Amino acid sequence: MTAPALAAGPRRGNRAPLRPARVLLHVFLAATALAWLAPLLWAVFSALRPYAETSAKGYVSWPDTLSLANFRNAFQQSDMIHYFGNTLLIAVPSVLLTLFLSSMVAFYVARFDFRLNLALLLVFTAGNLLPQQVIITPLYRMYLLTDLPGITASGKLYDSALGLVLIHVAFQSGFCAFVLSNYMRSLPHELTEAALVDGASVWRLYWQITLPLCRPAMAALATLLSIWIYNDFFWALVLISTGANMPITSALNNLSGQYFTDPNLVAAGALLTALPTLAVYFALQRHFVNGLTLGSGKG
Repeated sequence: MTAPALAAGPRRGNRAPLRPARVLLHVFLAATALAWLAPLLWAVFSALRPYAETSAKGYVSWPDTLSLANFRNAFQQSDMIHYFGNTLLIAVPSVLLTLFLSSMVAFYVARFDFRLNLALLLVFTAGNLLPQQVIITPLYRMYLLTDLPGITASGKLYDSALGLVLIHVAFQSGFCAFVLSNYMRSLPHELTEAALVDGASVWRLYWQITLPLCRPAMAALATLLSIWIYNDFFWALVLISTGANMPITSALNNLSGQYFTDPNLVAAGALLTALPTLAVYFALQRHFVNGLTLGSGKG
């Protein structure tokens, strides 16, 4: 027997035996992944087919023609460039303001001891316990009665990008403050104590010492916030009345006619709408995973 064969023998012998439980686990994981991907794959399949063929042969049929015509038509008919701009005008300030304000609250709660420490955090978190539909009527009335002449195009908080930014910041800050406060509590207190001895101000403790250490958690929250705010449909539908001011998710209604709707065209538009969220996730994937697994190895 040659030397390579001798060297390979023990490696094959040391491999773990293939047990039925492990096979069942992999089959279950593959089936679950396929179940999650099935609607997406079906949407891609429908978007690539012309509606005339689908109407004649049915959705469950072998395609004769696959093309990108639906994607091109959806992009042009829905004026996606304009509505993508509206969405960025809402999502970017919302994410930045939410992270900034919630990190300040988390820093104060995590680094300073006072009687109402826990109560203050509960107040910020309590807003996430209420369903959004519960407060929509008083909030809608308040938006109609709030005048902002010269600040918004509508002259009111209603039907403006500013109104959507404020509502997203208000609803998302509680969750972010809760996550960041728990993360900041895990940071060594010796860092801030040493900085205080050296004469550092509270702002410097927050901005130059604590906040850079929270970069993984901030990146994970930024990923979640970007996806949540970008995909919002409810608030935009209720608080925006002018079609030209709507974000991209609400503007998909432009692809639906009064008497006829092309589902293949709508599927293509929905897939185009999802591309920015996928880009954000893949760009921040490493930071997102690191942020989720932080502290998992601590006792």
